[in-house]
Formats: sequence, structure tokens, C-alpha cells
Amino acid sequence: MSVYLMIKFVHVSSAVISFLGFSLRGYWMLVESPRLQNRITRVLPHIIDTVLLLSAITLVLMSRQYPFVVDWVTVKIGLLVLYIVLGTVALKRGRTRRIRIIALGSALVAILTIFYVAITKPVF
Repeated sequence: MSVYLMIKFVHVSSAVISFLGFSLRGYWMLVESPRLQNRITRVLPHIIDTVLLLSAITLVLMSRQYPFVVDWVTVKIGLLVLYIVLGTVALKRGRTRRIRIIALGSALVAILTIFYVAITKPVF
């Protein structure tokens, strides 16, 4: 297996784990679980997302598919920023339960759209 494919495997795996972890934390937010406040729950997502980000940067450099040059990569980054903002509102910064629920649903749509763009690589 080539180095590129190994890094892509790490990237895709990290993306799926990050999505599943976010979904679980979103569920815990909905049911007001104290698990949301556990140290591992607060630290592990940052570790996973760091691996995800480093593998993404490595793939961009290796493939030379740069943001603002390759449209679908640019769209993924824009959606990523949106997902991060919505995710922090959903899990931490939302002032009301209703705002947190709307942000959670919107963040899930954003991340699923990121997956769709990554798989289809549409031309814009």
C-alpha cells in the first residue's frame, strides 16, 4: 500500500470516528447526560480532530489539490468552518436548548455534506 493510500485511510477513518463521536456527544447533549462533562469526552475529540487535520493537510500537499485552486477542496474547507461553528454552538455555546438542537441538526447536515463533496468531488 502506498504512503498516500495509508494517509487517506487515516484521514477517512478519523473523519468517520470524528462524526460518530460528535453524534454521540450531540445525543448526550439532548438527553443532558453527565458523560458530556467527562475529561475524556472533552479531550479525545481534539486528539482525533488533530489527526484528521494533519492527515488532510498531508493529503492536500501530496495531491497538490489546494484550496482556492480546486473548487471541491475549497467547499470542504468552507463547510468545515461552518461545521465547527455550529458544533460549538450545539455542544457548548448555545444559550437555549432550542438553539443547541437546531445547531446540532445543522452541524450534522454540514458534516454529511462534507462527506458527500469528498466522495463525489463535484465541479462547481
